[in-house]
Amino acid sequence: MSDLKKYVNERKARDAEFAKDFDSGYEQFKIGVMLKQARIEAGITQEELARRLNTKKTAVSRIENHAEDIKLSTLEKFAEAIGKRLMLKIA
Repeated sequence: MSDLKKYVNERKARDAEFAKDFDSGYEQFKIGVMLKQARIEAGITQEELARRLNTKKTAVSRIENHAEDIKLSTLEKFAEAIGKRLMLKIA
């Protein structure tokens, strides 16, 4: 286990508020990373994606870097614009 993981686990064990905020923040971060990776793998720039979504590059950047409170309809449009489809899983 890395030093960072050890620190996070120890901090989560002693600080319930940190644990709650960390977990929700991490999930939002992962969504943004997944969206960015999918866009890059599709060979599409933020500028091109923004054009396809009829929005600005800053909006695409905000989606990729701050994916909190993103609408399902926005995720669907994002996926369609990069030639993918959105699949949800409840585990």
